[in-house]
Amino acid sequence: MRVIESSELIINADGSIFHLHLKPENISDKIILVGDPGRVETVASFFDSREFEVANREFKTVTGTYKGKRITALSTGIGTDNIDIVVNELDALVNIDLKTRTEKPEKKRLTLVRLGTSGALQAEIPLGGFVMTETSIGFDGLLNFYANRNEVSDTEMEKAFIEHTNWNPLCAKPYFCHSSSKLIELFSDFTIPGVTISAPGFYGPQGRVLRLPLADPKLNDKIVEFNYNGRKITNFEMESSAINGLSKLLGHDSVTICTIIANRVVKDANIDYKPYIKSLIENTLDRLATLE
Repeated sequence: MRVIESSELIINADGSIFHLHLKPENISDKIILVGDPGRVETVASFFDSREFEVANREFKTVTGTYKGKRITALSTGIGTDNIDIVVNELDALVNIDLKTRTEKPEKKRLTLVRLGTSGALQAEIPLGGFVMTETSIGFDGLLNFYANRNEVSDTEMEKAFIEHTNWNPLCAKPYFCHSSSKLIELFSDFTIPGVTISAPGFYGPQGRVLRLPLADPKLNDKIVEFNYNGRKITNFEMESSAINGLSKLLGHDSVTICTIIANRVVKDANIDYKPYIKSLIENTLDRLATLE
């Protein structure tokens, strides 16, 4: 059995995992991921009780109970690079013995639900709507560094997209990963089904121009026009692809639901979106509480 080297799995002096500063007993198997550390407090404000909290850098965690179910809220910061840290370390907490540095023979399956904000790419998607990512498109390239990438990707949809957009070979090859069918069904009653792009940046990668021109000024137009078996790309955000891809590879269930705070097509935005976020959190918690 392989013993994982200390340079590969770094454990802090108190026995917690390196970045998240968590021990296995600190987390639930139902985890809500948010980008903003301040939003962890918003999620935790709905808890009936709290049992644990810790913060390190952008990673803040609160574990408590909601309607009798143990739930963890954890902030990831922005971007798929942080998701690489968060999902791998969460998996290590439940599926690696941190003392012996060996994989556990029986694996635990986590439920990871990302709640965030997003910009819509179809005119009919309303501000304040909740888009659930059924399929995430990774512009970030993160999953390309892992073996078996194609085993968890929709390569046919990927091929059609690359051909449609005449994809720039200087960019990372996009990957397409579906969310957990169980979680899609769980949250389908209050959400809009979506195909979501995870971009590796907020400006150029999402087609925004300040002072720097874009390599492909028509890319967003091509994205909006893309249609695969009747499915269109609905929104931009920055984390869902890595969550889905890593979760698939590691054997976890994941989904992303975003509140739409801007529509890139009709060029409208809503800066007073906090009430919608609270509604999204409460709806999500209610449904997570029904899971065994």
